[in-house]
Amino acid sequence: MKIGKIHFSVNLKKADALAKKELLAAKAAQYGIKECMGYDADAIVALGGDGTILRAIHEYPGVPVLGLNLGTLGYLSSVEEKDFELAIEALAAGRFRVSQRAVVSVGKVGVVGPMITALNDVVIAREISGHAAVLDLQVNGKLFTRYMCDGLILATPTGSTAYSLSAGGPVVMPESGVIVITPMNPHTLGVRPVVFSDRQKFAITSCQRSNGRAEKINVYADGELVFSLDGNETAEVVRSSQNALVVELEGYDPCDVMCRKIGWRGTGSL
Repeated sequence: MKIGKIHFSVNLKKADALAKKELLAAKAAQYGIKECMGYDADAIVALGGDGTILRAIHEYPGVPVLGLNLGTLGYLSSVEEKDFELAIEALAAGRFRVSQRAVVSVGKVGVVGPMITALNDVVIAREISGHAAVLDLQVNGKLFTRYMCDGLILATPTGSTAYSLSAGGPVVMPESGVIVITPMNPHTLGVRPVVFSDRQKFAITSCQRSNGRAEKINVYADGELVFSLDGNETAEVVRSSQNALVVELEGYDPCDVMCRKIGWRGTGSL
């Protein structure tokens, strides 16, 4: 597959982002790639950080997205500035693959309406109150455990290197077919992250504390607040039937990206 039409999704808050976009559009034109509107494009080129590529994926579902990194870490937007023009050349030559990334959906049980999708994670967390939340986790309708914690992170493999990793969760390779559940500041030392098959259905219920009070819980999808839970209300999380399409250029290696971004490199012989 070769790319004939692209659309640039640019984070205008980044210094010189628009100027870089114009240079890349001119380079693309040299290779016969036309600039167009989003849904008419063969690919979206997201110029910014991981937030920019997440917005592009949500805005243009079904269109492959390539991330060019103007941020800091940038796991999704893993092409660095020195390679921007090479990335445009690779698109023109068809030297890439499209990775099918798992997406999760979240909704409130009992509320009619479409579920909200997330590529990285669903975060279920208490409001700032100074008190821990009590959350029951059911897996396929069966109680798995009760957490007393600040919240839970349900991360896709793509999102395992985001908030979940910061909270102590494992790194999972992008197409692993799992969901990672990572507790945030649990009150029990033995509570640790758990990795489930993404074929499971998860239900998280906000429960009352021993004093009869339930903390107000907020539910976030890819960092955006989507709804709140009061006492005994439940959020349901499942894998979506749709995937996000992420462009991986020729030679892309998720292990190499992870080691490079996190700094996991050997320091010498034993």
